[in-house]
Amino acid sequence: MPVAVQIAGSLLILAAFALAQRGLLDLRSRAYLLLNLVGSAVLAVDAYLGAQWGFLLLEGVWALVSGASLFGVLRQGARAERDPR
Repeated sequence: MPVAVQIAGSLLILAAFALAQRGLLDLRSRAYLLLNLVGSAVLAVDAYLGAQWGFLLLEGVWALVSGASLFGVLRQGARAERDPR
């Protein structure tokens, strides 16, 4: 993949981190998790295509954890909409 794609993926992850550190994004927010998911997925694909197995492990797990957390947040939100208390 072009270097620009690697930089874009990295910037998504770094933006989420920086915004969370500044208190502008919550670690369980949809935006934070989505930035991490997309950024790490892009980097995982790049690592796979480049046969960089250690990097693939790191970014693949990062994407899976971010995706699972985002799914949980979305599911919790849908549940709250169905059963407001």
